[in-house]
Amino acid sequence: MADSAEAPAAVRHAEETMGTVFSFDVRGGEPAAVRAALDEAVAGLHRVDEVFSTYREDSQISRLQRGELTVAECDPEVAEVLELAAEAERRSDGWFSTSYRGRLDPTGIVKGWAVERAARRLADVPGVCGVNLNGGGDVQLLGTPGGQRPWRVGVADPLRPGGLAAVVSAAGVSELSVATSGTAERGDHIVDPRTGRSAVTDLVSVTVVGPRLTFVDCWATAAFAMGSREGLAWLESLPDVEALLITAGDEVRCTGGLAARLG
Repeated sequence: MADSAEAPAAVRHAEETMGTVFSFDVRGGEPAAVRAALDEAVAGLHRVDEVFSTYREDSQISRLQRGELTVAECDPEVAEVLELAAEAERRSDGWFSTSYRGRLDPTGIVKGWAVERAARRLADVPGVCGVNLNGGGDVQLLGTPGGQRPWRVGVADPLRPGGLAAVVSAAGVSELSVATSGTAERGDHIVDPRTGRSAVTDLVSVTVVGPRLTFVDCWATAAFAMGSREGLAWLESLPDVEALLITAGDEVRCTGGLAARLG
């Protein structure tokens, strides 16, 4: 990925799929090449929806759940995602899981994985110096927007609609991701893997910052289900991860190194 002292040209695009909107911001590179790569990235996201959607009866994940396919008979990406999900489950001691009440549901990892994969492919285009890909509020940042400015991401305040709880800066790093799990946008949708029911927690949001969105998204989900005390302690134990937790009582709790990522 190239670097530039001057602000490079930007190619932007928004695409609706997987039940949300994906916003692309690609800096640098030859516009025609970037557009071609962007078309491939968009097609890839739609393909992910076709393969992994639990709402489609004909998706490979739905057919896998019903026993009509084996993992070996699915696209290779299915095995890849399930392996990553198993790793996330191990590292979170089961607080992140793709199995609830005997049903397979990789939704909690698929979007972050798809965003990260698409962003990295765009970053490989010759001349590109920066990629910002936002999938429904979860963001993968690579490189810089140019002009010696870092990427910055606002974190919504769940208790004050329209307000920001923080602004995360990617200054000094070549890759950063930001993921938030909470109840402000979608209500009680996060499942406690131990019960298979909505998580009972004192939190309204958890924002996690780290290099790879695939795992950062999982960590936000797991920490939310844990609750503020256990979630914060666990997040503090993870390497290269910082976090901002907000409770229903408007208490803000942060990992020790988060301040260095704000700005």
